[in-house]
Amino acid sequence: MEIEYRYERLPELGKLPLRQHIVVLSGAGMSAESGLSTFRDKDGLWKQYDWKRLASAAGFNEDPEAVLEFYNMRRKRLLEVEPNHAHKLIAELEKWHDVTIITQNVDNLHERAGSSNVIHLHGELAKVTSSDGRNNPDCIKELQLDVPIRIGDKAVDGSQLRPYIVWFGEYVSGFDKAVEVVRDADIFLVIGTSLTVQPAASLVRYAHPEIPRFIINPGEAYDPYDDHFPKGYEHIKENATTGVETFIDKVIELCGIYAQ
Repeated sequence: MEIEYRYERLPELGKLPLRQHIVVLSGAGMSAESGLSTFRDKDGLWKQYDWKRLASAAGFNEDPEAVLEFYNMRRKRLLEVEPNHAHKLIAELEKWHDVTIITQNVDNLHERAGSSNVIHLHGELAKVTSSDGRNNPDCIKELQLDVPIRIGDKAVDGSQLRPYIVWFGEYVSGFDKAVEVVRDADIFLVIGTSLTVQPAASLVRYAHPEIPRFIINPGEAYDPYDDHFPKGYEHIKENATTGVETFIDKVIELCGIYAQ
């Protein structure tokens, strides 16, 4: 997939003698650079809306129409934004290496950029499911983002359709798979998160201590258990779109490959 503006050093990663398994954990800061609101920042969604009312099973049971209106707004907003430079460069890595993305984000920007192996920890705005069984595979289906979810829309089990989103208090069903992926990483990159959202933040603990490990985040990031920067991680204190280029430089240099 061609991108609008390429990073000239990226093809140097193809000179590695072996394909590496690069695992990327992405957070809200990455999608923010495409124009999507974060949740916990000073202007985030949970400063504007009540998560107990709009992002919990209890809130859905009490006022399903309000919850569906909130998620229909977010689904429509996703149509108005595009993948940014960081999304596209990470997708381009697949030309030379095996890349798995574990994302806390519920948008489809990684996929739209061209990434083919994405694990969504917190669900997907582009999908709907049963309100009686969120993880019932027979009930999970794609729904065009410009098609609203309405009261009366039914899943195949006869229940009201709901967004395929992990709400507060619900189990993160993809976490065990994510742990296995991180343990298998040759290079691990955390991007766009300060590691405050659990259980996703704890994934930094599962990467092998001898592999290259990086965190791209303009602010501070903290170990969820020790309350300081995760041991053995290099902090690239930049935003996603510039930090991913710095990450590529560092991986090239670690492997002894320099631009001619």
